[in-house]
Amino acid sequence: MRQHQPTSQLLKKLPKKLTSAKLMMHKTSVDLNLAMLTQCAPETVQAHPVVELVLALGSNYQAEKYLPRARQRLAALGEVRLSTAFQNPDFTATLEQSKPDYTNQCVHLTLTTPISLQQLQQIFKNLEGDCHRCRQTKPNQVRQVTMDIDILMIKMTDKENSLSKKSTSKLMPNWIVMADRYPFKAHEKAGVRELILTRL
Repeated sequence: MRQHQPTSQLLKKLPKKLTSAKLMMHKTSVDLNLAMLTQCAPETVQAHPVVELVLALGSNYQAEKYLPRARQRLAALGEVRLSTAFQNPDFTATLEQSKPDYTNQCVHLTLTTPISLQQLQQIFKNLEGDCHRCRQTKPNQVRQVTMDIDILMIKMTDKENSLSKKSTSKLMPNWIVMADRYPFKAHEKAGVRELILTRL
């Protein structure tokens, strides 16, 4: 069974571009209380305009090439803030079938112009395609994922944001968690936590 390497060693292995985000010391006194945020199924808010969102990026193939490309495309949509990039094992790997590690990073994107969730979903799918994402695999073939983009959380315009009024989080008012992504994976929670501590 493979042992996890210390984070400091993993970060040293990553290209400098992937570790450009400022590394923050996580304050154990801060509790995210993500469970207290409003959760919505994406299909119920697809038509609503979004002004901010938190994304999870992942790549297990040529991450040093495709992560910068994705970040550059996202920056064309608005202001981008990055969490630290982490290298994580593929938890679907087995002793019989090893799989490449993933490089994961969270992104806080403040849109220049509000865009509906449905449009954003299509934009990100197209961005994955621009990174040569191949969704078809042969049986028992290990997937090479050049870029995977998941929407973790959204903030809608004030007019449309009545859904989030039930949230009791003081750290993240008016944010809505995508129910299909919750509970977050460990690296996603770490990324969200870092962005919050740097004033998400």
